[in-house]
Amino acid sequence: MVGASVLTTLGLLSSNRTVQSHGAVKTVNVGAYWNSICTNATTSIDWGMLSPGTVANVSFYVRNEGNLAVRLGLTSQNWSPVNASSYMSLSWNREGQTLAVGNVTLATLSLNVSSSISGIASFSFETVIIGSE
Repeated sequence: MVGASVLTTLGLLSSNRTVQSHGAVKTVNVGAYWNSICTNATTSIDWGMLSPGTVANVSFYVRNEGNLAVRLGLTSQNWSPVNASSYMSLSWNREGQTLAVGNVTLATLSLNVSSSISGIASFSFETVIIGSE
C-alpha cells in the first residue's frame, strides 16, 4: 500500500456505556499534523468521552510528502474485538480528494458509535489513510 498513514485507536466502554478512545498516528508518504504549517506532528488522537448514539470529530492537516500527486482514501482494519466494527464506523471528509506534492488539506475524521452498542468493554482498531498514486 503506497502512501498509507496508520492510526491505531484504542477505546474503553465503561459500565455507564461511555466510550473513551485515543490512538497513535503513523505515516508513510503523507504526514498528519495539528497545524497548517505542518510543524506539530499528529502522534496521537484523543477522541474524548463518547456515548452510544454519538459522533465524535477530530480534525488535523494531511500533507502529501511523496513525489507524486495522490488520491486520498480511508479504511479501518484490525478491529478488536472483531464485532466492534458492527457498532462503530469511521469516515472522513477527504475521500477521493487529489493532493498535489507538498500540498496540505484539513481533514476531519468522524467516529460514529451506534446507540445499540453492547457487549464491548474495550476496543481497538487501525485507521489507514491511503495516498494512492
